[in-house]
This record gives sequence, C-alpha cells and structure tokens, in this order.
Amino acid sequence: MPLVLDSLRSAVTALRAVQAKSEDSAFMAGQDEVTREAIRAGVILHFEFTYELSWKFIRRWLATNIGRDSADGVTRRELFRMGAENRLIDDVEAWIRYHAARNTTAHTYNLSIAAQVYATSLDFVHDAGRLLAALEARND
Repeated sequence: MPLVLDSLRSAVTALRAVQAKSEDSAFMAGQDEVTREAIRAGVILHFEFTYELSWKFIRRWLATNIGRDSADGVTRRELFRMGAENRLIDDVEAWIRYHAARNTTAHTYNLSIAAQVYATSLDFVHDAGRLLAALEARND
C-alpha cells in the first residue's frame, strides 16, 4: 500500500517558501527587527515539523517495504542508516545534525541557538526535498 505523502509534500513546500522569504534580502531589509525575527522563527518552526514528518516517513517506508518490525525501537542513527541503505537519504551524519538541531529547539530558545538552527534548516530543506523525491519514486 502506497504511503500518503501529502503532509510531507506540504511541509517541504511551506519550508521552502518561508525560507525563500527569509533569504530575500530586499524584503527582509524592509522589515523591522521584530518582524525579521518572527520570520526566522517561522523558518525554525517549519524546520521542526518538516523534520518530524521526515523521520516518521522514513520509519513508515521501512515498515511498509522492509518489514513491520524493521524500524521498531531503533535509534535515530540506526533509522537514518537504514534509510541510507535503502536509498531514501544520502548522508546519515547530516540527518544526525538535523536531529540534534531539532532536539535543541525542543528544550530551549535563545537567539544564538535560533541562529544555529536557522542555518541548519537551510541545508535541511534540500535533504528533505530529496527524501520526498525518493519516497515518491519508490512509493508502490
């Protein structure tokens, strides 16, 4: 049974859109500091839920295509390793960094950490898009 990828597709699209706005220097220059921070916070929020959907879809794909128990109880590193072995993702270490960034946002918020997570999200959106493309290509 194919996975319904609409939620991941929407999340990746929304993350791309808000990142594009946040990287539009002319637009951002016309905003006050509060608005600029709110837009960057929006990028971080979109990163958080897109990351959460991403790893859950890796797990679902593995359960559907490899075996129901294949990803049960494994660490995130092991899950990403399995995802790479099955050509869903390319770089396990990058996904571990995304996981660490997501954990950071879940436990604290300050401008320095927010800036680091924002920067991480700029890389993540490309990998999330590649994951979505791999899932779409192998979703039968």
